[in-house]
Amino acid sequence: MNILISAAENNALHGAKVGGLGDVIGEIGPELEKQGCRVTTVLPSYGFVHKINPSTHFTSFNFYFRGFDHHVNIFAVSARNPDDTVRHLVIDHPAFGSPAGRTIYSHDPPDRPFATDASKFALFCTALASALVQNRLPLPDCVHLHDWHMAFFLILRKFHPYFHPLKTIRTVYTIHNLAMQGLRPFHGTESALDSWFPGLWFDWMDLHDPGCADCVNPMAAGIRLADRVHTVSPSYAEEILKPSQKPDVYSGGEGLESVLQYTRAQNRLKGILNGCTYPENRPLPEKHFSALCHTLKSGISAWLAGKESLPVAHFLAHTRLNDRKLHNNPPSILLTSVSRLTDQKMLLMKSAGSAGKSGLEEILCELGRHNGLYILLGSGDWAYERFFSDMSALFDNFIFLNGYSEKCADALYVNGDLFLMPSSFEPCGIGQMLAMRDGQPSVVHHVGGLKDTVRHNHNGFVFTGDTLTEQVDNFVLTTKAALDMKTHRPGQWEKICRQAAGERFAWQKSAAEYINSLYQDNG
Repeated sequence: MNILISAAENNALHGAKVGGLGDVIGEIGPELEKQGCRVTTVLPSYGFVHKINPSTHFTSFNFYFRGFDHHVNIFAVSARNPDDTVRHLVIDHPAFGSPAGRTIYSHDPPDRPFATDASKFALFCTALASALVQNRLPLPDCVHLHDWHMAFFLILRKFHPYFHPLKTIRTVYTIHNLAMQGLRPFHGTESALDSWFPGLWFDWMDLHDPGCADCVNPMAAGIRLADRVHTVSPSYAEEILKPSQKPDVYSGGEGLESVLQYTRAQNRLKGILNGCTYPENRPLPEKHFSALCHTLKSGISAWLAGKESLPVAHFLAHTRLNDRKLHNNPPSILLTSVSRLTDQKMLLMKSAGSAGKSGLEEILCELGRHNGLYILLGSGDWAYERFFSDMSALFDNFIFLNGYSEKCADALYVNGDLFLMPSSFEPCGIGQMLAMRDGQPSVVHHVGGLKDTVRHNHNGFVFTGDTLTEQVDNFVLTTKAALDMKTHRPGQWEKICRQAAGERFAWQKSAAEYINSLYQDNG
């Protein structure tokens, strides 16, 4: 089968990843090729991807968008892994670049959410669809589209006469994060459906947002219009059929539960757990505290390049990593996290439990009784960055690394004793798999892909809760119990570590399910 995969990210290419979406795109393609598929990935250039990776010009063509002619170039880009046999393409157009430099996503003000990115991805999807119709790219057997960014392809395929030849191609639409839906108005602004596709006839029922009749919802359109809809874990596919309960008690269908229930009734919805790579002879960072500190300080130095001032978080982290007391008395227990700093990932850290203290504060107080240290690597929402910076100033057993580095992340996965991942919801999650791969069990919330990968007191530690306060309390209690086991029951602890390291969430299995359940019409 010839499969075309299109997404906003692709970790097979240097600089083309922000989160777990990029990991999925970079890892599933090679496994599909091993199972007999021919795979092509396509994403926007963002003005730089083809420049910082080895690339060659593939083709050029013109197409219509916003009612006038546009010209684009397609480049074939070499993957970072020389053994990767997937053909990776990027489409280059001036509108794909960002004034902020080498960035993938834009951050619009609250009164214009998704405006810049929606226009960018509507343009990209039009270019991709045009490339197929004009035979600039060979027609695949199946087009696999990921998240709201790529849903415009399905809108054009269904409603634009020029793209009707694409109806012969099977389509799969994957939901990675239902909370991000890309809502924009049908009309009235330059970032609206009638501005992108003037004169387009469409069925309002297929495109509208259930909560805002005047807005097109790309996520909802993708779910309604694809031949198959896929979530990245079986449990998440069940959770999104129920309404979300706010504030932040249960994250379900995010307003699209009725759309998803109908999709399930049509037998179009399938949950397949993402995989994780387990390369043989993988080079591991040295498992020694001084070596870990050196790696983390190098990461901070790299983040400081080009900055005119020294951010407080970087100053505090570098100072703490240089502290002689810490090196003379290394921690007995090292807690770690590698995460985006958002409500999804960190709400239970910041929120207060029944004792009136934040989850993080209670954990750090307990950690002090075990001569422990907690290191968090991540960036994201400003309010969370400020919160973690403030906490690092108050607690000398907490180091906040405000940024991202693969070397730093790898070092934390290898050196950590216990990985904290208290996501309020989690479509799949990759951090817990990577930590387990290196023998580091995780504390996780019993939701989504975390529920499908971590079993309590077997390969990790799991908590639940019916309210936000209960979730914070149980997160703290479960972490305390894990610390107590590490300190007082080393035999049981080592067994859990071994069982975590022995887990295999192989892409081979996921790819076989893709082929059998998504790419083929089995009724």
